[in-house]
This record gives sequence, C-alpha cells and structure tokens, in this order.
Amino acid sequence: MRYLLRGLVYLVVLGALGLAAFAYLGDLSPVQHEMSIPVRIDGN
Repeated sequence: MRYLLRGLVYLVVLGALGLAAFAYLGDLSPVQHEMSIPVRIDGN
C-alpha cells in the first residue's frame, strides 16, 4: 500500500510539473492580423 501511495504522489507531482512547463513554454496564442471592414451608416 505504501508503494502505491508513493507512486500516486510521484505521478501527481510529475503531472503538475508537466502542466506548469506547458503553461510557460507552450505557445497557444492565435495568429493575429489586422482586418478592416467598411461600415455604412444611414443617417436619417
């Protein structure tokens, strides 16, 4: 039982480190570009 608990703690710590590394190193930002759309306003 002790080895099972130790393995589970090891996996949780390893997962947390992996998630932190992905958050800092992973580039998930979308590609941005400028877009202009003409708007027609009817002034009555």
